[in-house]
Amino acid sequence: MSDHVLRRILTGRAAAALLALVLAAPALALSPQSPQGLPTRLKTPAAKPPGTPRAAPAAPAAPATPAKPAAKPAPPRTEKPVPFAAGETLTYDVSWSMAFVTAGEATLRIVDKHVSYGAPAYYIVGEGRPSPMLAKLYSLYYKTDTLLDAYTLTSQRASTYSDENGRKRTKSLLMHPDGRTATFEMQTTTHMTKEIAVPAQAQDALSALYAIRAMALKPGMNIRMPVCLDDGVYALTATVSPREEIKTGIGTVPALRLSPSVVDLQGKPAGRKLTIWMSDDAKHLPLRLQAELTVGSFNLVLREAK
Repeated sequence: MSDHVLRRILTGRAAAALLALVLAAPALALSPQSPQGLPTRLKTPAAKPPGTPRAAPAAPAAPATPAKPAAKPAPPRTEKPVPFAAGETLTYDVSWSMAFVTAGEATLRIVDKHVSYGAPAYYIVGEGRPSPMLAKLYSLYYKTDTLLDAYTLTSQRASTYSDENGRKRTKSLLMHPDGRTATFEMQTTTHMTKEIAVPAQAQDALSALYAIRAMALKPGMNIRMPVCLDDGVYALTATVSPREEIKTGIGTVPALRLSPSVVDLQGKPAGRKLTIWMSDDAKHLPLRLQAELTVGSFNLVLREAK
């Protein structure tokens, strides 16, 4: 049970539409110069002795080709405004509705912001562990992370690591600069690599959760975007519902509800039903996440935000 809740919540399939990629500015053309950077001085021809035949007049010089104007540089890249910053830490209690007990704890942290793959990026980490009582019965540690490009709010690279009773697995997804391909890798007792085609502006699951926070959410708004989960590509849609009050560890907070619908490329529904409540303010904090299962549901409720 703890495995399901931590896996499904930390890879929550929420998503948001993203802005197009911004191209880097081209280099300016430079005019040729002499080695010293100055025009070469013309020399006076030496005098010729008497009787020397006169040289034929030189042919007229060809008209100079007009220089092409230098290309205008593209506007400088700017970072997209976001409601979060490095250092933000959100801590959640994880529970199962049929037992009404805390099954574990999950955290979402923006560790830092640094230059990655040629652009500033937010390094975001999600971690999950069962409660000490359940850990005695089932040992589990789950971690997922992403690099969210600050210019485009798209994923640069994502990875997940899990240790389930000693069974360790690492997965990673590297988005290529062309925006149309990616490399998926998985390491267990063996190693596999797979090149996959991805739609433009595709996200991994964790980066999508933070990208949606940067949107101007309002009731009735429709969200559409492609999401990559492991080596699969899915289409996600969601509609923002009217405001409602949500009880959390930081108090009762006005929230907007999103119930994403995920389908594969053949239009077949994928995954369990997931509902996300985000605070109806400038921060758009994920207040609660609920995943429906065959029996009951798992819930993440925000306990602390700092």
